[in-house]
Amino acid sequence: MLTKMELFETMPSSKTILTAATSLTASAILFKSIANDLVPQQIQLFFSSRFQKLSNRFSSQLIVVIEECEGLTTNHMFDAVNVYLGAKVNGSTQRIKVNKPDKDEGLEVTVDRYQEVTDSYENVKFTWIMKSRGIKQSEKSTNPKTELRYFELNFHKKQKEMALKSYLPYILRKAKEIKEDKRAVRLHTVDYNGTDYWSSVVLNHPATFDTMAMEPEMKKELIEDLDMFVSRKDYYRRVGKAWKRGYLFYGPPGTGKSSLVAAMANYLKFDVYDLDLREVQCNSDLRRLLIGSANRSLLVIEDIDCNVGLKNRENENDTTEDDKITLSGLLNFIDGLWSSCGDERIIVFTTNHKDRLDPALLRPGRMDVHIEMSYCTFSGFRVLASNYLKMDEHRLFKEIEDLFRRVKVTPAEVAGELMKSNNANVALEGLVKFLQNKEPEVMTRS
Repeated sequence: MLTKMELFETMPSSKTILTAATSLTASAILFKSIANDLVPQQIQLFFSSRFQKLSNRFSSQLIVVIEECEGLTTNHMFDAVNVYLGAKVNGSTQRIKVNKPDKDEGLEVTVDRYQEVTDSYENVKFTWIMKSRGIKQSEKSTNPKTELRYFELNFHKKQKEMALKSYLPYILRKAKEIKEDKRAVRLHTVDYNGTDYWSSVVLNHPATFDTMAMEPEMKKELIEDLDMFVSRKDYYRRVGKAWKRGYLFYGPPGTGKSSLVAAMANYLKFDVYDLDLREVQCNSDLRRLLIGSANRSLLVIEDIDCNVGLKNRENENDTTEDDKITLSGLLNFIDGLWSSCGDERIIVFTTNHKDRLDPALLRPGRMDVHIEMSYCTFSGFRVLASNYLKMDEHRLFKEIEDLFRRVKVTPAEVAGELMKSNNANVALEGLVKFLQNKEPEVMTRS
């Protein structure tokens, strides 16, 4: 019986093992090269296919292939998976791709090719990997792409129904949410020099519902109304109505009507289309502008009472439709057949004088919700004090509350006073003097 030392001495050296392994690998490569040269490709494909089928027969896994496109048609499922997996990047991910879209401020992160990503859905494991293959171009081909990217989704065969009917639709929904959450809100204005009548810039307005100096109950009702609107797609289809909603913001200047529009856009992640009717030449242009606006958008017509000289419908027979914008043209734009050319749209009208508007504009279906943007109240002041001074209480609050009961002042005026000093005491003392100066003389003398 050999001792440990004798056994160790009889074992080949590491150099011998490495040399043998290298020789074996070289032989395998040489054999494969000879086989590729001598064995016809059709026979190779035949045996490869047979082997793959035999392997699949005994495998418990199913692979779903999701290609980037079908011919020249984009596969939206591929795009959704790309967005969804980009949000799954974590510490175990080794390769990612980063892109800067033209119309977004943030970076777009996706996983790179051949980077495996494991996902769990309802306690089921799903494995993703993106691959690519070359595209053989024919002489008549108009497709500029030389490769086709595709995802392989690997999971247990028994989960096929759940994967196709639940998991993949879930990814479509989540990808849409991720896109909307990351997308920069844009402000569109009329541009007759362009090709689509609209030009846009990123809307960087910081207004939110938290910063709006509105009555809490009114703010709550507006948010609930917006939430209900965006969740009722099936309802609008069922009742046969265009999926849109109209709002009228009315009140004196400086009460926050434009800021409320920005807060709504930031809350919903809707683009804003600012429509100045003085720039629109005729009713037909109005229709083109409507068609050119996107779904999930907020169309704003400010100062509707003085923006354009809208005539009463009874007097419209004096001019032809293409001569100017008429009230009938505007009404058809709001709730006629042309208004159904799009989904999930909100139309906001603003005015300083609600009493000057034609009653035909005010009815439900055109202006569904009327919100009065009035003078600042003490509760509105508290919101502004928290925003501008980071202060919830102060010795001057009681005096300011008493002054608000007697003085009419807009949120813009209050904000202007609070911005005059970084020192809270100085800013609030200045606001008190401002309110006292606005107080009627009779009240001052008493």
